[in-house]
Amino acid sequence: MGKFNGHFYPGLYLFSYGLYQTIVVSKAMIFNDSLLYPSHPPRSKGRWAMLWTISYGGLLKMVTGSILTAYVVICLDDGMVLMSKQVPPRFMYPKEWQHLTMFILLTLIGCVDVMSKNLLPQRCVVLEKSTMVLTFYVLLLLLVSHSQASVGVELQVHALLILVVFLLLLVLTTELWAPDTSYLWLIETFLFLMMGSWLMQAGFILYKPVTGYPWQDDDMSDIIFVTTFFCWHVMINASCQLGIYGLSSFWYHWFNPSLKLTGSKEAPYQTSHPGLLYKLLQEVEQSEKDDQALLLATSSL
Repeated sequence: MGKFNGHFYPGLYLFSYGLYQTIVVSKAMIFNDSLLYPSHPPRSKGRWAMLWTISYGGLLKMVTGSILTAYVVICLDDGMVLMSKQVPPRFMYPKEWQHLTMFILLTLIGCVDVMSKNLLPQRCVVLEKSTMVLTFYVLLLLLVSHSQASVGVELQVHALLILVVFLLLLVLTTELWAPDTSYLWLIETFLFLMMGSWLMQAGFILYKPVTGYPWQDDDMSDIIFVTTFFCWHVMINASCQLGIYGLSSFWYHWFNPSLKLTGSKEAPYQTSHPGLLYKLLQEVEQSEKDDQALLLATSSL
């Protein structure tokens, strides 16, 4: 599993997830909508109405994590053996066991998402965010341990990946206190894009170099260019995120008039004129004073 497929396919999943989240966050920022409780257009209340409420993101995490977990086990001919039969016994396949732990955590995140959004009486956002934060704490520990036996180019590749995971962990931890902040979600999606694209790039660098020749650990220029490629990923992913936001804004404002009409209908209820309200209050107070004066005059008579 610690080969090309073990880096490329998880990276492809994370990159696809980052693209999807970028579209969701862009739409929420354009319409000033909530990210946790987005407003959806009215759906049919027929037989298939429940399908709109299913947590498809959680189901996708469960399915992807289960497939990758099964793939780790199938890749080994003699199965996931924990310890050898020799004396003294030694632990077997340490990196494969780390990969297995990562994918089991992904499956658990999906289970928590489905449970929170579809099984509990009320959605528990704190539970979802706490599970995500705890998972990335474990992932960071596994990656640090995973890179201890690495040297040269492989060490540099994993060190840059650890940097991305650490920054993502800080953002996710901050979201525990501000879960519906669009700017934090925007940074989070960018880091998911970085994590996914860099994992795919790591597969090519370590196991399938484009030139057909392996990278040299004793060549300093190779190690320097690993960091250069990482900086290119930063620029490309940032441009990709900006492009998605621009295309989403163009699409929703020019090719989706129904959403524009909905926003225009809701606008009068969301905005108020303080001067008009002040005049109405003054008129109400004046009418009350006139009524009181009339009552006093009547009582005196």
